Amino acid sequence: MPVRARGPHPNPLWTPARGAPRARRHGRAAALTPLSRLEAALTSSRNVTSGTTAAGSLTYREAGVDIEAGDTLVEAIKPLAKLTARSGTMGGLGGFGALFDLKAAGFTDPVLVSSTDGVGTKLRLAIEAGQHATVGIDLVAMCVNDLVVQGAEPLFFLDYFATGRLRPAQAHDVIAGIAAGCREANCALVGGETAEMPGMYAEGDYDLAGFAVGAAERGALLPRAVGAGDVLLGLASSGVHSNGFSLVRRVVAAAGAALADPAPFAPGQSLAEALLAPTRLYVRSLLALHRAGLLKAAAHITGGGLPGNLPRVLPEGVTAVIDAAAWPVPPVFAWLARSGNVAADEMLRVFNCGIGMVAVVAAGEAEAAARQLTAAGEQVFRIGALEAAPGPAGLRIENLPAAWPR
Repeated sequence: MPVRARGPHPNPLWTPARGAPRARRHGRAAALTPLSRLEAALTSSRNVTSGTTAAGSLTYREAGVDIEAGDTLVEAIKPLAKLTARSGTMGGLGGFGALFDLKAAGFTDPVLVSSTDGVGTKLRLAIEAGQHATVGIDLVAMCVNDLVVQGAEPLFFLDYFATGRLRPAQAHDVIAGIAAGCREANCALVGGETAEMPGMYAEGDYDLAGFAVGAAERGALLPRAVGAGDVLLGLASSGVHSNGFSLVRRVVAAAGAALADPAPFAPGQSLAEALLAPTRLYVRSLLALHRAGLLKAAAHITGGGLPGNLPRVLPEGVTAVIDAAAWPVPPVFAWLARSGNVAADEMLRVFNCGIGMVAVVAAGEAEAAARQLTAAGEQVFRIGALEAAPGPAGLRIENLPAAWPR
């Protein structure tokens, strides 16, 4: 591809010092293959006016990067991004950066909250199963669920999709999932980057990263006034979500199972379909609870499970006491524990084990909070309470049999 500087430059062999030039299209970068000086000289022989290439010269497509395929993808995802527009969105895909108007979104004295995450080795299962429609939802959920626990409303999202060779249908499925997650979270998909990098990824492989920005009024940030006596409400997960899949894959291999096999724990689904169930989005229900003045803190239960995440939102001088018998553990976790001979404490620190989010509420408002969350479509369980205890915030789990949750 021709080297594109930000302005006229007399030297056709010039390349940016800080990395490879990127073919920008509609707000998404099309390619990230580094150009050597020789490649720059060869590709500069292309007649960009007529679109012809000098005989014997190399092309970017021959090097493994298909700019036209990327252009086709961008045009296909424009309508998906447009459907995610919300108050505050300015413009669309196409610029070098995305604009967002906080005043138009209704904020007076906002504090910005940001988050970034990926999907992890769950992608390996999606790639092997050829099922790409839901990992985009996972990507959004892993980011925006982290924003809402701080009292922030997700505003906009950007994605990074990297692959060795762009497969437009595969990429479209992934980005359609991202757009679906953004719509559910009322979060605008304002841009992203598609990187085609031959030699970096095996055939058919890709990776994802997501970046979300939200905002909260300065006086509405969470956590707030958390203390002994507060009640812990657990919100059901939709399955394994997007953590622990390196262990999941080991269990699948140890069980001698194929992804196309019927799931032993989910009638009517293949093992791949059941394991790839997308991460639940808790944004709308938790924001509504917060705006009703009923939410004191919340913890997104991701890698580290309940022990690794709940204490992060608690102050010193309290311990969370969890009753392991207070909620039904979904069958997928019993299957993982049994098939992999995974101990109870390991299950709890790797997986969400059925609780994807914990809301901390005042004891006197627990019933009202549970009713509101249930009306919003959540499955809610009263899983414990906070007790006074000296030292840093901690967690204790009671009623946990050694074989739990088998």
